[in-house]
Amino acid sequence: MYSTVRIGASRMPRITREDKARNRQNIVEAAGRMFRSQGVDAVGIAELKEAGLTHGGFYNHFASKGDLAAEACGASFKASLGSLDHTLGEDADLTGPALKRVVDNYLSAAHRDASDGGCPSASLVTDAVRHSDTIQSAYAAGVEGYLTGFAEEFAREHKGETTSQEARERAVLLLSRLVGAMALARAVSHVQPELSDEILRTCRAHALD
Repeated sequence: MYSTVRIGASRMPRITREDKARNRQNIVEAAGRMFRSQGVDAVGIAELKEAGLTHGGFYNHFASKGDLAAEACGASFKASLGSLDHTLGEDADLTGPALKRVVDNYLSAAHRDASDGGCPSASLVTDAVRHSDTIQSAYAAGVEGYLTGFAEEFAREHKGETTSQEARERAVLLLSRLVGAMALARAVSHVQPELSDEILRTCRAHALD
């Protein structure tokens, strides 16, 4: 809801804190989708019209595009890790081993072809290398979230059979396989779709080996 201030004989809307916070969230979500699907460098402030953003409006919320990219990266990982937690928390007796479901979902054609770029662990991996430490820190925090979730699940699935260090190492291997396979599959999907499918299929079968 907007409050109003009187200017002469007319009333002008004044944005509230709630409106400003909602506008900022809309900008971050829209930017996150575009950054994941197109890359940070390919998206300028002018392209952020999806969020109804003008140049002036942008600088009311962010000091630079890098600040927006870092926040969008963190928000994208937050959403992705929420989905991971949901998958890991499902009843294994009804749906099968949790990590196998994670692998199948991650290394799917639907994820590869997602119009919004899907999980930031794969879609933003090159952006994290090329951009500021702030963006890389947001990416690293997301990676750590995945590793923690995977390691805890490995420990649960192999209770009494693995140490915490072994579970951590297996988590690192799993995430590296998922991200690497998805990056390769996307890199060749348009020119050699059969090769892209083969990469996904083979890595789905052996990611947990």
